[in-house]
Amino acid sequence: MRTDGTNISNDAVSIFRSYIENSFGKKYLPNQPLNYSGKKAKNAQEAHEAIRPTDIDRSPGNIKKYLSTDQHKLYNLIWSRALSSQMESAKFDRKTIIFESDDKKNILKASGSVIKFDGFLKLHKIENEDEHEKILPIVEKGKVNLYDFIDEQHFTQPPPRYSEASLVKKLEELGIGRPSTYASIISVITNRGYAEIINKRFFPTDRGKLISAFLEKLFTKYVDYGFTAKLEDQLDDITSGKEDWIKVLEQFWFDFNKNVSTVKEKRTREVLDLLNESLGSLIFELDKDGKIDRKCKLCNNGELSLKNSFRGGAFIGCSNYPECKFTRPLSKNKAAQQINLAEPKLLGQNNNGKDIFLKIGRFGPYLQYEINPENEKVETKKKKKNKKILINNQKNVSIPKGISIESIDLDKAKFLCSLPKTLGINPENGKDITLNSGRFGPYLKCENKSARLENVEDIFIIGLNRAITLIAEAKPGRISSSIIKDLGEHPDDKKPVRVMKGQYGPYIKYKSLNATIPEEKDPMELSLDDALILIEKRREYDKSRRKKKNK
Repeated sequence: MRTDGTNISNDAVSIFRSYIENSFGKKYLPNQPLNYSGKKAKNAQEAHEAIRPTDIDRSPGNIKKYLSTDQHKLYNLIWSRALSSQMESAKFDRKTIIFESDDKKNILKASGSVIKFDGFLKLHKIENEDEHEKILPIVEKGKVNLYDFIDEQHFTQPPPRYSEASLVKKLEELGIGRPSTYASIISVITNRGYAEIINKRFFPTDRGKLISAFLEKLFTKYVDYGFTAKLEDQLDDITSGKEDWIKVLEQFWFDFNKNVSTVKEKRTREVLDLLNESLGSLIFELDKDGKIDRKCKLCNNGELSLKNSFRGGAFIGCSNYPECKFTRPLSKNKAAQQINLAEPKLLGQNNNGKDIFLKIGRFGPYLQYEINPENEKVETKKKKKNKKILINNQKNVSIPKGISIESIDLDKAKFLCSLPKTLGINPENGKDITLNSGRFGPYLKCENKSARLENVEDIFIIGLNRAITLIAEAKPGRISSSIIKDLGEHPDDKKPVRVMKGQYGPYIKYKSLNATIPEEKDPMELSLDDALILIEKRREYDKSRRKKKNK
């Protein structure tokens, strides 16, 4: 069975029709079985069936107790879509409802459709009003009693950020990718740091913006939607024997190699000027006339420009460096936060009477307060051979990504400073359920199970009941130890070598050995040979450390 198939076996269709007639009645059953072969996905393989339940009698309600929440939602989607595809069409009447005041001065109008016969909608409800016409209630002509009047003002909103579902839909519209490749496309976007997911929506990172601008300016042809879709067609033609793969590859490589050679000859300054022009209003402020203002605010005669640091990445700096040392983050939002919090902001005092400050640091906004050595564990830093112990009475608490610093008040600051926080006892094992915030956002922890909170704002409102449900659905194991890429087997003992997602970034996992991946290397582009070299370096490093200890 495939996600891009539209064909259902005749035996299954016959069973579906019998179920519809018995459960909903003859009026919901079309005269002939419905066929969707003309609406198949591009290059769908007719040899495979569309995804459907193996037994339609197993309704979602009957098997709900055997499934987790996510499994039940998925099965309900498959079961209802498959069955409704063989039900009678819904019938609508197009209507306009007009409300008129007695003095004829106020007229309210609503246009939409009234359901005449629900058909397949009896099983598959319309949920997204953006994609379907508004459904109006059935009303009769006459006097209306006004019980309540809600006065609301609406403003035109920009298109929402892409979610995983809407991104896949857009890729389908553009003819890019296949159902089997969508998951890998999305994983590359997130694992390589091109975008971060906040509240289930993709937000481009500084790295993503830079790479997009670089490719659009210097590799315009290869990031064009039409080129990608055409290349997909050529690959399909190669599969069907209509195209010679050597000719297609030769044509692609000749043009691409020429483009790469041209870009390599460009000086760094030329590339940065192109990126300044491309990113424009995304990284620079606008003046009163709406034009891009690149004047340095510190020296007043320098020009702001994109600069690159091998350690810190891209940033905005002044052309008069080193005389003028003005720098700011690439993101205008981060720069605004930096300006607004140039000085620490006092939010108030905690329960121990200590001041809580909101500050901006190298890694973003954070809270800082003084700890009481008598009541709290004091962080200690040891220096050479334990000769000196430094006691740090200041505690820093990072603010999770997705929470704006404008929304941080004293109550939220106290809550974040109180983490990790015990929500209550898990009735399944009698262990504490703990709420905390880590590098990958807020999460719940109970014994060997961890569950991530999808909406970052839930950290302030989540209760014990929902926490118990999320922990019950979670799988045992560390939340951060998920596989990014399986590189294959080690040639010596055939044990798996993998790229893992760790607390401090991606790393190589081989048996009990963990090898760090250098920052300049892309984890998704690592080969098995690269991983073996890093594993050997780690072994040599461990050996040298043991020798030093023995001395």
